[in-house]
Amino acid sequence: MLSIRDALEAVEGRWKLLILYALSENPKRFKQLAREVSGITDKTLSKELKSLELNKLIRRDVYNTFPPTVEYSITPHGLSLEKVLDELHYWGLTHRREVIGK
Repeated sequence: MLSIRDALEAVEGRWKLLILYALSENPKRFKQLAREVSGITDKTLSKELKSLELNKLIRRDVYNTFPPTVEYSITPHGLSLEKVLDELHYWGLTHRREVIGK
């Protein structure tokens, strides 16, 4: 049970899996993520990115430009959730058809 608790704490909440899914294709800047993860506020996105970074699921790269460019990317540890994200995606499609009928 401890391992499941650890896993849930790392990806808990409404947004973390959506952020990881958005980053699974390629690195993105903050505003790109905010657009892709519709409905999230900038404050919440910032908090969730910090948490994902602490759990080593994403990496934050700052480039020496003016103004500084910050880019977020998924780490190899974060990519290890790929099967979970894919299965959740397919389950969500089936669930949507079952419940909503679309």
